Amino acid sequence: MVTILSTPPLSPRLTFLCETKLSLSRSSKRSVCCSLSEEQKDQSLSRRSLVYVLVASPCLLFPALSSSAKTKSKSPYDERRLLEQNKRIQRENNAPDEFPNFVREGFEVKVVASENYIKADSGLIYRDFDVGQGDSPKDGQQVTFHYIGYNESGRRIDSTYIQGSPARIRMGTNALVPGFEMGIRDMKPGGRRRIIIPPELGPPVGPSTFFSSKQFEVFDVELLSIQNCERRTIIGFYSDVTCS
Repeated sequence: MVTILSTPPLSPRLTFLCETKLSLSRSSKRSVCCSLSEEQKDQSLSRRSLVYVLVASPCLLFPALSSSAKTKSKSPYDERRLLEQNKRIQRENNAPDEFPNFVREGFEVKVVASENYIKADSGLIYRDFDVGQGDSPKDGQQVTFHYIGYNESGRRIDSTYIQGSPARIRMGTNALVPGFEMGIRDMKPGGRRRIIIPPELGPPVGPSTFFSSKQFEVFDVELLSIQNCERRTIIGFYSDVTCS
């Protein structure tokens, strides 16, 4: 199991206020939400770090402030429940065999994978299905490869197989997602690898991309070939790069 943590602790002041209101609401059988006005009562609280807390009823999320207080330990039951929920969703999305599971609770994510997966110092996680033969690509060389991209729920988000043609890109030109280039840098032609990319090494997010939030992304990659490239000059002032 590989764990990546990114959960800022809650302010003890705001935690106390929320728990107090929640207790009162239960006694009166009414749902109450913490509001931003609590912050104004304690000007000593920092405004710099925000984390969202969900209070009993489906009312709203409010920003909590950072402090040195310890976070509440999580129940093993809740973790098992979230794991089974992720497995069920992946089955519904027809995720491939031995697909990693993601236990997400707030900003904390645990990647659950078999011992066949390797975690690099960068945070990248990968597994080789076929190693391939020959040399690995170097900066300036062109790689030709097929890939299928998935999100944490095992839903396919992109595939060169469906597009009908492989992708071609030159290494070392910042044309790939950082984690993707790291993942294929030591592959060999004919190799097949699954790459798990953490958010900090992942793609940009937004409406113009396939990615709508900071999540782990999973890519199944098949490296087809590596080509050498050279720059040529045409008519003295125009140049391009050819790869063969």
